Amino acid sequence: MRRRVVVTGMGLVTPLGSDLEKVWQKILAGESGIGYITLFDATNFPTRIAAEVRNWDLRDVGEDPEHWKFQSRHTHFAIGAAKKAMADSGIDLSQIDPTRFGVYLGSGEGQQDFDRFTQMMIAGLDGDRFDVVRFTLKGLEILNPLAELEQEPNMPAGHLASLFNAQGPNVNCLTACAASSQAVGEAVEIIRRGEADLMLAGGTHTMIHPFGVTGFVLLTALSTRNDDPKRASRPFDRYRDGFVLGEGAGMVVLEELEHAKRRGARIYGEITGYGSTADAFRITDTHPEGRGAISCMKMALADARLNIDQIDYINAHGTSTVVNDRVETLAIKKVFGEQAYKIPVSSTKSMLGHLIAAAGVVELIFCLLAIRDNVVPPTINYEAPDPDCDLDYVPNQAREVPCHHTLSNSFGFGGQNITLIASRFTG
Repeated sequence: MRRRVVVTGMGLVTPLGSDLEKVWQKILAGESGIGYITLFDATNFPTRIAAEVRNWDLRDVGEDPEHWKFQSRHTHFAIGAAKKAMADSGIDLSQIDPTRFGVYLGSGEGQQDFDRFTQMMIAGLDGDRFDVVRFTLKGLEILNPLAELEQEPNMPAGHLASLFNAQGPNVNCLTACAASSQAVGEAVEIIRRGEADLMLAGGTHTMIHPFGVTGFVLLTALSTRNDDPKRASRPFDRYRDGFVLGEGAGMVVLEELEHAKRRGARIYGEITGYGSTADAFRITDTHPEGRGAISCMKMALADARLNIDQIDYINAHGTSTVVNDRVETLAIKKVFGEQAYKIPVSSTKSMLGHLIAAAGVVELIFCLLAIRDNVVPPTINYEAPDPDCDLDYVPNQAREVPCHHTLSNSFGFGGQNITLIASRFTG
């Protein structure tokens, strides 16, 4: 028999706040965390809106921000979400084997220092040529090596290992929008294989900076509904025009069942299914027939040993782009057949925007809370039906639904597909 993996702690830092229960209530109430960009001057950008984490710093979790001044914004989010998850789990670190405790993150790249980079570029300009020596000398003068080290995507995982003395497996994956879901799935596999008893898993990311926004603008992936930020993210709606960038972090404490039982842990639910596939198609486009998404959901259902009529809720990837929502809808129908029309499907990105690498784990947390409370979150801003998107998207209002098994999709640029199934713990 394979080892079972349960969730015993959860924490997050999001555009709607960092208190788990308060964020959940805002999600159920259909509140939006989207507004105008304040992290940089976006006046001249086609997209001037995002879902920022506002009025939050590390003092919220008892850390001195000065101690972390060289660490990037996403590392701060990771620390906040991780400390909340660990506190929520009730784990006494002195009572566990640190070599059996690991960290697996889906973390994005570090924060970019545009001001200093601009100074370096200006120093390197010499008429119609570029002086690399002057560029380099300016960099040596103004760059801080500790801050530059934080550009590496693995740094948040390293910091968390140090904070919690987690001496077991330590891994980071960066598979775009699927990253934190993949981190959770792979952490589950590590526990199933017996390589650890306890894993802190999740993701953290911010791309709300000039390079990030510019890149997605050039891909024509972002909404330009600048006159009405809170209504800009509208998954599955006929008049959707792109996603809204978000930022933040989510973390879950994954634990081998018997390990959790021995310490009398509270259990939110069990991770019963994990699927991971690639479209093997294009860098930015989902396969038009949804082949990767279809095989991913089927893989997760087989892993969980569940039939299609046992899934009570689907948290969709649901980005609010024209292609993604259409293809995901098609894929769900291919997997579930007529049953697809009976399953509530919603996208919480309508409220939080797209947290990129951190999106999947936050959405998994909402699945676990849906199981706990037997209520599923809405898709807000759903006003005009799209004939290509004809499922039950829980429009605009949360709904009481008995939830035993939930399915969460995360599909990333590059063609990565992850599906996680969370189930009610029944002993």
